[in-house]
Amino acid sequence: MIFVLGGTSDSLLISDWLTEAKRPFILSVATDYGETLAKQHAERVFCGRLAKEAMLAKWQLEQIKLVIDATHPFATIVSETAMEACKEAGIPYIRFERTSEQTDNTYVVDDINEACKVAAKLGQRIFLTTGSKNLPEFVAGLEKKHIIARILPVSDVIRSAEELGLVADQIIGMKGPFTKEANRTQLEMTQADVLITKESGKQGGFQEKLTAAAKLNIPVIVIRRKKLNYPIEINHLTELPEILTQLEVY
Repeated sequence: MIFVLGGTSDSLLISDWLTEAKRPFILSVATDYGETLAKQHAERVFCGRLAKEAMLAKWQLEQIKLVIDATHPFATIVSETAMEACKEAGIPYIRFERTSEQTDNTYVVDDINEACKVAAKLGQRIFLTTGSKNLPEFVAGLEKKHIIARILPVSDVIRSAEELGLVADQIIGMKGPFTKEANRTQLEMTQADVLITKESGKQGGFQEKLTAAAKLNIPVIVIRRKKLNYPIEINHLTELPEILTQLEVY
């Protein structure tokens, strides 16, 4: 049995491949929204956040022989926990890591605090495409700026943004990834001066954001992902069959 740590579009593609290859697996997600999507791609879905001890217990119960980590590039705590658990249990760990590109129109920073400092110098209207999880930090760091936050169109997410003081013209409730044209339209409509994004990779629509901003000559602040030392890392789904064969996982 294979345990897929999901929550991204990559994990859904991996699940589709495993289903077609007739390899038994469990797709793990952290939220109810993720569970709804996951059930369209996997027969067995686990919803919940697992600490290391809970991971080990779950894996032992399900007789897990391999873990594929396809979580979001910024979910580093989950990845670190999974690697520790795999090492302790003697289970192979594979990281599916998105590739990313950049343009000359970018300012690469290490964290949210640095992103806010740079944004404050570049403009007044800040377009955030970093999701809702870190929205409180951006609101605090950009208190004198006009924030436009693009977040999931889910009631509790919208409510949390409103509780932070954001009003209707500061909230775009839509699910991505977005095309270059969609990004460009939204940047134009909101009259954004600066775009802030995370180094989320191709499947996260990263390049489409950069291209749209470049067309409008809008600077982009990119929060780089934390680089972990993965025991096995692949960047394309086509690499998975060979890796599974090498690890003798059937």
